[in-house]
Amino acid sequence: MTAPLAVVSGGTRGIGLAFSTRLVALGHRVVGLYHSDEEAARQAHAKLGDTFWPVRLDVADAADVERVTARIVAEHGGPTVLVNNAGRNIDRPLLEMSTKDWDRVLGTNLDGPFYLTRALAPAMLAQAGAGPGSVIVNVGATTGIRPRLNGVNYCASKAGLLQLTKCLALELAPRIRVNCLIPGMTWTDELVGRFNLDDPQARAAVLTEIPQGRIASTDDIADALEFLVGAGSAYLTGQKLIVDGGQFMW
Repeated sequence: MTAPLAVVSGGTRGIGLAFSTRLVALGHRVVGLYHSDEEAARQAHAKLGDTFWPVRLDVADAADVERVTARIVAEHGGPTVLVNNAGRNIDRPLLEMSTKDWDRVLGTNLDGPFYLTRALAPAMLAQAGAGPGSVIVNVGATTGIRPRLNGVNYCASKAGLLQLTKCLALELAPRIRVNCLIPGMTWTDELVGRFNLDDPQARAAVLTEIPQGRIASTDDIADALEFLVGAGSAYLTGQKLIVDGGQFMW
């Protein structure tokens, strides 16, 4: 029997690579979508082998999404798992934020999950009709619940993603479950750079806000993904799962 297919946007580095790695370990064939980093895509393929296919795609481009997803389904079949993980962050004060800054962040973080879900849902429904069901996991952010300075575009996009999750869960039930995975502080190159975590004092200041006393590894977040795509969450849909070591207790 052919192994189930998973599609992971932003699936070739950071948390997305951890998702792809975990799904391969769970027996999935994985298509890892990426925007532009060819070297990261090459390294991911070298690491994960022939059950992982990196595919270049701009998730904010509706026409590109339709074209590429049609090819994915034609070549690999319909997915049983879709992970909308691709994200973009451009911080500016409101009065300095350009329309391009707004559009690029909303395009990747909110339009992208909509476009990918719209394009792949028919094939996912067909797969779900023949088995236990399909799963969509949208990757949110704590700033979709609690705002921060200089992030109006990012915060709005992630808040919208929470509501998109609920709407999709209503419309695609019962054959597709849709949930939102919200990572807290997670050790990635992007986070280390943004928060200067290589500096012991800066890192110690962050840790004072986290009851668990550590920053999450990408494997911690992949553990949560494994739960959301597995049988143990079969009665869970339209929900948010916050994995943050207790930093935000909403």
